[in-house]
Amino acid sequence: MTQRRPLVDALVNFQQQHPISFHVPGHKNGILSGLPDAFKSALAYDFTELAGLDDLHYPEEAIDEAQKLLAEAYGAQQSFFLVNGSTVGNLAMVYAACEKGDTLLVQRNSHKSVFHALELAGVEPVYLAPEWNVDSLSADSLRLEDVKEAVEAYPAAKALMLAHPDYYGMAAQDLGAIILYCHEKGIPVLVDEAHGAHFVAGPPFPASALALGADAVVQSAHKTLPAMTMGSFLHVQGSLVASRKIKKYLRMLQSSSPSYLIMASLDDARAYIENYSQPDMRSFLEKRQLFIDALKSISQLEVFEPDDPLKLMLRVGHHSGFQLKEQLEAMDIHAELADPYQVLLILPLLKQVHSYPFAEIRSRVKEAVRAVLQEERKTMGMAVPELPKISVPDMPLGTLDMEETEWIPYAKGLGRISAEMVVPYPPGIPLVLPGERWTLDKLEILADYLAASAQIQGEHRLEEKLICVLAAEKGR
Repeated sequence: MTQRRPLVDALVNFQQQHPISFHVPGHKNGILSGLPDAFKSALAYDFTELAGLDDLHYPEEAIDEAQKLLAEAYGAQQSFFLVNGSTVGNLAMVYAACEKGDTLLVQRNSHKSVFHALELAGVEPVYLAPEWNVDSLSADSLRLEDVKEAVEAYPAAKALMLAHPDYYGMAAQDLGAIILYCHEKGIPVLVDEAHGAHFVAGPPFPASALALGADAVVQSAHKTLPAMTMGSFLHVQGSLVASRKIKKYLRMLQSSSPSYLIMASLDDARAYIENYSQPDMRSFLEKRQLFIDALKSISQLEVFEPDDPLKLMLRVGHHSGFQLKEQLEAMDIHAELADPYQVLLILPLLKQVHSYPFAEIRSRVKEAVRAVLQEERKTMGMAVPELPKISVPDMPLGTLDMEETEWIPYAKGLGRISAEMVVPYPPGIPLVLPGERWTLDKLEILADYLAASAQIQGEHRLEEKLICVLAAEKGR
């Protein structure tokens, strides 16, 4: 373990020289900014590639040292700072592992950025759909037997793309066995571990995909570690995914003007988790348990604990998660997401020196629950999509852009091939993908989300109740 933060130190040392700016960015070390003072103070460190500050795309100094410390902390052969979020890491992994026209096995409940990567890279996806988890009320992880069936059916697959953990903090129980099996077949395993950057702290957190042998792993440091938004890590190990290809595509896909503030926060986040001690862990777990016990004492509030101790789900009887989220926000408590059943909280990864107002939070949650119970019950009773365990798009992704499309009422979408992605967000997992047919259960789920005023991303006109599909003569 090391307390060193080479990039943070380089920025501080540079700023202390009172540099005069005749370079970008145009705010000139914050002098010209009209932002509030609290914002402007950070701009004094918002530098560019200057002497002594290194270059993200060709690192040789502070950034190089910081990334080497990152790889050492996570046990990777090579690690990279990402300033465009885990999205750019997912893109780079797919590009590095596959060529246009290759077959890629991909977990069906992956993040939308994974499906964007498939389309951009021109690969042919084979979707592996997990079953429904009746405890977490969310899609489960893949099982080893499902992966074996897919590999046997598509032996030419160039890679397997997985999500671990899921948004709700449920870990993939067969992940180690899946990685071992794929390696026996010479298939690299790429893992979107956006919500698992803190797993390196060890038990009781689940094992990281990197520790279990995955070939390339992306982590959103900004989700669970103290990094700025858009700050992520990408780790590579083994010989099945070439680091040189990862570097090549990151240079193409990431900004040529990377934020030094984001990179410095990544350097700091690495130091934070690397120095997360056992006393820190004990202190966090004690505070967490006291908080959970306090929440469980609230009448008619159910607390579900997923595999990741940093996540909690709150449920109120036959009332929807959207109702609870709205009442929590009225009490100035802002949850990560709501779905038809529950609200998801991401707890702070506290150290011994930190405090959090858990007693006040419990009081506000109690008031929010009381308000929800006075509302009409709105449990959505959302249908669970009946997806085949293994499937391919009804229309190849590479041909979709050449087809004519039309807008139709979603109520008339049964059997039609979607031309666009429709994504309830969060969690950002597509309800329907380009090239897939609209089924009755998917349309029912869409109707449920619309009735609950949930946020829906994607190319749609749902405020007009319209969806985009392939033209009538093509979609039948």
